[in-house]
Amino acid sequence: IPFLVAILHMSDKSPSPPNTYDVIIVGGGPGGSSTAMFLQKKGYKVLLLEKAKYPRDKICGDAVSGKSVGMLKELGIENEMEKIDNAKVYGLVFSSPKGKMLEIPFPVKDGEGQTKARGYVCRRLVFDNFLFSHAKKRVEAREEFAVTDLIFDESHTVVGVKGMDLNTKKNEEFRAKFVIGADGVTSMVANKVNAEKVPDDHLCMATRVYYKNISGMSPNIEIHFIDSVMPGYFWIFPLEDGKANVGLGMVSKDRQAKGVNLVAETERVIKEHPLFQERFKNAEKLTDVKGWTLPFGSFKKTLHGKGWLLVGDAACLVDPFSGEGIGNAMTSGKYASEAIDRAFKENNFTPEFMAWYPQTLWKDIGPEMDTSYLLQKLGRHQWLLNLVIGKASKSKEVRETISGMLVNEEARKSFVSPMFYLKLLFA
Repeated sequence: IPFLVAILHMSDKSPSPPNTYDVIIVGGGPGGSSTAMFLQKKGYKVLLLEKAKYPRDKICGDAVSGKSVGMLKELGIENEMEKIDNAKVYGLVFSSPKGKMLEIPFPVKDGEGQTKARGYVCRRLVFDNFLFSHAKKRVEAREEFAVTDLIFDESHTVVGVKGMDLNTKKNEEFRAKFVIGADGVTSMVANKVNAEKVPDDHLCMATRVYYKNISGMSPNIEIHFIDSVMPGYFWIFPLEDGKANVGLGMVSKDRQAKGVNLVAETERVIKEHPLFQERFKNAEKLTDVKGWTLPFGSFKKTLHGKGWLLVGDAACLVDPFSGEGIGNAMTSGKYASEAIDRAFKENNFTPEFMAWYPQTLWKDIGPEMDTSYLLQKLGRHQWLLNLVIGKASKSKEVRETISGMLVNEEARKSFVSPMFYLKLLFA
């Protein structure tokens, strides 16, 4: 009898119209690919649309955070990370505006079962292709397809997308219960639903150039606070085979106020700054200096509406202090998939019900974002950076305190406490 009931139920269910999905995702970067894989794990029919042809480059610092590795583990592909080109990093090197150097190893979290914590630096050309390759094994994916518009119904609910196959020049339409914008800082989806523009004081302008054979490299991420780009910083991140990701970043409003040409300043720092001119003397420049924009999560953008959600850079989720965005992009993909799963199970697709998505995401990453934003503001004060790095270079206790702050959100709040700096004065 149960078998007959199941057969009758199936016969009553109308087949899905062609080009119809549960979810359409616009953009195949870390946010889009992760969202697609999380949704596939829950059994949904997903279409992933990407304008580029993979592998494709993405201008970035290339650091893959512990949060990102945690998401890879949840997706079941963490071990696959070992098979692609990357560099393992085990700590941070800071320099103060005065040129004082400080090395701090990544702390091991309780229960990790290892004696030495590590992260990765992986070129986005490699990492994004790694994620997208796994996503397209699990869901239907179209590369070289440019989404040009959204489809709205009479209630102004998003019900699909319009676009063009860039090879055939054929215009096509697809329908879905949800459309997810994972299409970056200049998101077409966000623009079409009139999501807020990110103000200049919550945008970062940054550069990136690849070098090989920089002297004095170590398995550490280097962050250098130099006068000319304060409150931003200059970085050197090690990559595989002696390569390195080199760049600098500034808040857009500060860059405009100071009139800094970031490409020219990157070249000048490399050639003229006392900390770097000798290190780059015999280094080989592999690419031109290129620029890009980072939308900081210090600006709380609207992340959902009638039939649509935003994830990753389209959702404005880059850490305001570190500039890292991959981990939060993947985390937003996880929560977006869970929100959509709840909607289908409860048959409730209203924006009020879908508010669970931003509420849950911000409950997770919000405190970290708020602290990072305060740290970014503190970074405007050179004397504070000189004090912290100077004291830490002399005191093991201060170094261990800072090390603990890297993995403990409550401890990291000490950075924004006046008592922390008062104690430093007497350390």
